[in-house]
This record gives sequence, structure tokens and C-alpha cells, in this order.
Amino acid sequence: MGEPTVAAAVTRPLPQAAVLPLGLVRAARPRQWVKNVLVAAAPAAAGQLVSRHTAVQLGLVFLLFTAAAAAVYLVNDARDAEADRAHPVKCRRPVAAGEVPVPVAYGTGGVLALAALLGAAVLCNALTAALLAAYLVMQVAYCLRLKHVLVVDLAVVTTGFVMRAMIGGVALGIPLSRWFLITTGFGALFMVAAKRYSEAVQMAGRGGETRLLLTEYTTGYLRFVWQLAAGVAVLGYCLWALEHSGPWRQLSTIAFILAVLRYAVFADRGTAGAPEDVVLRDRPLAVIGLAWLAMYGMAVADL
Repeated sequence: MGEPTVAAAVTRPLPQAAVLPLGLVRAARPRQWVKNVLVAAAPAAAGQLVSRHTAVQLGLVFLLFTAAAAAVYLVNDARDAEADRAHPVKCRRPVAAGEVPVPVAYGTGGVLALAALLGAAVLCNALTAALLAAYLVMQVAYCLRLKHVLVVDLAVVTTGFVMRAMIGGVALGIPLSRWFLITTGFGALFMVAAKRYSEAVQMAGRGGETRLLLTEYTTGYLRFVWQLAAGVAVLGYCLWALEHSGPWRQLSTIAFILAVLRYAVFADRGTAGAPEDVVLRDRPLAVIGLAWLAMYGMAVADL
């Protein structure tokens, strides 16, 4: 017999010993770790990103929150394995696909959650550990029950984003303004409701196979929620920006509104899936985001 071809070598399956570790990494959702950059939101809003201590602390908080979020993803996938197998995309998740056994997913999730809490208590402060514990309790409750409660499911997912935005400020002892919390909260609700709306549109007629609440929400209601949330987020940001006299902060409202309008295009089409996918894949939205970041950075620097 001849030597194996290059094509055969490329398509050769991974060794069994490598399947589980790689499956665990995939189940931790590396692509969603970008959401945890929100831990820098409060220090950035306060203009306190320049010191080495802040950078080190935020890096640590990012790792701790990523570990906590990964624990939740593993527990959620273990519990939803059967439902995920009926979903055209979620069926490829490692637990649903059989790459990671359900008991291993539960066990790894528990270890990551405990490590995140201990790390926060020892390396940060008690309030950071308490906030991270609240996040874990809330998310586990969501996996077990709250994801099946109408409206509450939207509130829990939204609160998870808000906690990400809060924890950096909490770890560094930075006060959180009411406008910061309003804009972050309703901005998150906008994206969460847009994602639910897109799921309802794409899974019309068989939503109960993958997410039971999709049979109870109407597309009209979800559209109302994301439109309302977008309006409040824009209003909150504009009121906050106009409280300050600097021109760059006020000009940044233009980029912020354009970003919301661009994201709403995908929401209206029913293609606003995971927020990180929308943001990373749409070049115009990325450009608008960079423009906003530049103007906001100059506002913080008082240029």
C-alpha cells in the first residue's frame, strides 16, 4: 500500500485524547469572551485607564469574569443538551455533539466557578467577590428555571451585561453614575431583545423545540422591547453627554446614535444573533464603533 495522501492527513480525525480538552475550550465560548471587555467600561468612563495598577487589576477581573461566564456556559450546555440537538446551530456545541460528557461539563463548570470566587476574594475585594457570586447565582437560576419565565429571562440576561460593566468599577472603587447604568442597562436590553426577536423570526413555527419561551413571545412584542430599549439607551447617553461642556463628548452622541441605528438594521431583518457576531462581522458598525471610541477617548482626555 502507498503512503497516505496529503488530503487524508489533513482530514484525519483528532486523537481521542485531544477531543475532550478542545471540546471544553469550545464549550467555554472563546468567541464570546469579547463581551467581557465590558469590565473596562466603568474605568474608561471615569478616565482611569492610564495607570499600571488599573491595567493589571482589569486584566485580572477580565480573567475572573471569563472563568465565571465559562462555568455558566458549561452548566447551561449540560442542562440543555437535548434541546440543543434540535437546533440547527446549537447542535454543534460540544456537549450536544457528544464531545464533552454531561458530567464532565457540570464538574468543570463547578471548578471554574469556585476558582473565580476564590480569586476575586483573595486578589480583589469583598464587593467584587460578592458581585461575581451574585452573577453566578443569578445565571445558575436562569439555567435551572428563570429562562422559562416570560420577561424575567430578558431581565436576567440584560443584568449579566450590566454586571460585566459594573465589576471593573467595583474592583477599583470607582463610583458608578446613574447615566452609566441607564445607558448600559438599556443598551444591553436592546441587544438581548433583538437577539430574541431574530430567534423568533428564524425559528417561526418550531421555536418550542429550542427555546420554550419563543412560543409565548410574539415578534411584535419583542420588536416593541428592542425599539423601546434602543430609544431609552440613546436618550440616556445624550442626556449624560450634554451635561458636560466638552465638544468631543457631545459629538460622540452622533457616533453612538449611528451605531444603534446600524445595529437596528440587523434587528429589523431578524439577523441580530449573538451581539459579538454582529459587532465583529459588520465592517461599517466596526468603523462607527472606532469613531465613537476615538471621540470618547478625546473627551476623557479633555482634548
